[in-house]
Amino acid sequence: MKDQQTSGMFQPDNPDPRRDAFFQALASIPAGRVTSYGRLAALAGLGRGARLAGRWLGQLPEGTRLPWHRVLNSQGKLSLGADTPAGREQRARLSAEGVLIRNGRVNLQHYGWPDA
Repeated sequence: MKDQQTSGMFQPDNPDPRRDAFFQALASIPAGRVTSYGRLAALAGLGRGARLAGRWLGQLPEGTRLPWHRVLNSQGKLSLGADTPAGREQRARLSAEGVLIRNGRVNLQHYGWPDA
């Protein structure tokens, strides 16, 4: 996929209102907070689109300024392996934002967004 960025926002080849809503929801996750793939999909109006959310996050271009690192699975586990470059980057970014990671998991009761 071509690296298409406008002010750090991912711009797909073909405009799609669902994607736009998804990336707006992603951009709104505050620093120091996390959400799940499913919750992010629901916030973007995608219903039960957790897998779609994961696919779109995986298609983000390298160097994006969107906070992809703030999205975890529904149990608060980091989906990226700790021994991968992306996994190390995710852990480093979350730690820098003050998010505590224990055994590859984040406490969603404490750091989850939006508040229940």
